[in-house]
Amino acid sequence: MLAISVDSVFVHKAWQEVELSKLVEGGLPYPMLSDAGGDIGRIYGVYDEEVKVDVRGTFIIDPDGVVQAFEILTPPVGRNPEEFIRWIKALQHVRKTGGAEVTPSGWEPGCPVLKPGVNLVGKVWEEWKQS
Repeated sequence: MLAISVDSVFVHKAWQEVELSKLVEGGLPYPMLSDAGGDIGRIYGVYDEEVKVDVRGTFIIDPDGVVQAFEILTPPVGRNPEEFIRWIKALQHVRKTGGAEVTPSGWEPGCPVLKPGVNLVGKVWEEWKQS
């Protein structure tokens, strides 16, 4: 896991020490990287050329380098870290089963999964019970 922004490493250090360490015991447990020129933000489509900053984006990239999920929010809208972690767990489960099991909306570890195939067509409503 990485945090990347156009801010300098010095701004990241101050943010970690002054703010994040008070929100999360010990601060963020992963690196904060500087993308001062916006190159990474441009690649992922979150760099705003007009104001020279990255819009908030969350990307889940699998071990093969493929973006599996992303969310882009405007700065005034807060993110949900629990949902982000749920996405990761769901993607890990699907990867572990080789796609033989997929996770419906709101899936949590231990909840029922769906087994894709011709037997599921037209019967998702029978198999997937929302909680």
